[in-house]
Amino acid sequence: MAAGGTAVPCGAQPGSGASQRRGMRKDGAGDPFWPRTASKAFVWIKKPSKAGFRPAFPSTYSQQRPSSLVHLQLLDRHNNLEIKSKLITACKQTSPTCKSARPTCRVWMVMLLLGTCLLYCARVTVPICAVTLSAHFGWDKKQSGIVLSSFFWGYCLTQIIGGHISDQIGGEKVLLLSASAWGFLTVITPLLTHISSAHLVFMTCSRFLMGLLQGVYFPSLASLLSQRVRESERAFTYSTVGTGSQFGTLVIGGAGSLLLDWYGWESVFYFSGLLTLLWVYCTCKYLLTEKELTIPIEYLTRGLSKSKQSKVPWKQLFTKAPIWAVIIAQLSTSSTFFTLLSWLPTFFKETFPESKGWVFNVVPWLVAIPTSLFSGFLSDHLINQGYKTITVRKFMQVIGSGVSSVFALCLGQTSSFCKAIVFASASVGLQTFNHSGISVNVQDLAPSCAGLVFGVGNTGGALLGVICVYLAGYLIETTGSWTSVFNLVAAVNSIGLCAFLVFGEAQRVDTDSAYIDL
Repeated sequence: MAAGGTAVPCGAQPGSGASQRRGMRKDGAGDPFWPRTASKAFVWIKKPSKAGFRPAFPSTYSQQRPSSLVHLQLLDRHNNLEIKSKLITACKQTSPTCKSARPTCRVWMVMLLLGTCLLYCARVTVPICAVTLSAHFGWDKKQSGIVLSSFFWGYCLTQIIGGHISDQIGGEKVLLLSASAWGFLTVITPLLTHISSAHLVFMTCSRFLMGLLQGVYFPSLASLLSQRVRESERAFTYSTVGTGSQFGTLVIGGAGSLLLDWYGWESVFYFSGLLTLLWVYCTCKYLLTEKELTIPIEYLTRGLSKSKQSKVPWKQLFTKAPIWAVIIAQLSTSSTFFTLLSWLPTFFKETFPESKGWVFNVVPWLVAIPTSLFSGFLSDHLINQGYKTITVRKFMQVIGSGVSSVFALCLGQTSSFCKAIVFASASVGLQTFNHSGISVNVQDLAPSCAGLVFGVGNTGGALLGVICVYLAGYLIETTGSWTSVFNLVAAVNSIGLCAFLVFGEAQRVDTDSAYIDL
């Protein structure tokens, strides 16, 4: 038994072996998104806590959640009648709601996908409108690079704290609070530009604040999924939710380009911001109760006091080579993705001025959606077939970082619009294999503090993203060639890939005794 307790499926005797036969985990994943069958309810048994039992998503057990965790002092007496009585009581409390667990989790997965979609809709508004904004305000390439890169300065500051807070109060609360704020900011940005005369300063500050608000999203998501999804299901779940990034870029690339041509750049901001606020409203109204949306002051005070007493195993985590390997790989892939995201629209607009914006803003991201889903399916299938987890993760990363970089290099050498679309689509599409590589490897290594580790890697990725996005603008301005930009993307990707291939592992390295293996 783990130091903090164990987790037992309803109807299983502790230590009987039934837990292994019924899907319990050995490698550190948390409570699954959904039980294997409707009749199986999983009960958390760990040290006493006032936080209560937290299911995969709060609405799943909102009406039947026990007020506190069952505290069982399991010595070596597996047949203790008191233990059996408490287990039966806990199962009766939770099992009725498990009948609706799978449909509820599917709804939440769709809502998280939409949330990721709208995250990128708001993020890509400025890159989509970059050429129009530059002409409207008289910016050169260096000034455009400052505006585009300012997002990442803010983005890197809230990664770690976002993951940590999500572990304390629940990822769904953090996601909804940040979405409300960035949606409102996106709506008011065009209005405020008419008030201020210092447009460069204002847009830079606006993008910086946008980065602050969106920085908490993916660490919170990683924290949530790492504790709720089995290893054999992680890649497909994360890939499905992750397709929101491509779907969002696709939506804003298509609808945004049309709105830009018909109604001006302001309409793109209104479109993205209002949709985000609508998503927040629907999620709060139909999926969460008022009690779940409220964070009591007493809980916050108690949480803060606990945070001061709790210690993050920094030394244990960050002296391990696999942790640094996945961080370096994540740093590389994040920064190169941000570089392509920021500069691809400008590349096509300047290299092929007669081309339609909706083509190059839509096709690459349209291709990325099925490739992302396929990568998740393929990864989980290979693991279920018996291949080692780390072997599958590295294979996915070779495609996501290595093969995609080859197509990025080809993009810089072609003068044909059709070939450029093919190369861009292949490069962007294959990058989604990273979802089944390093993105879930963070959850393999440290599921109990995945949000924290993911935040550290994403912070580094955002910092390098600032440098790469600005450096790309500088290279274009000084050399007049886009080839140098794509060479930069390939070089950074290669560094991260090599580090992961040499030092990457999939064995747990965290030491949280309160985290229960399934």
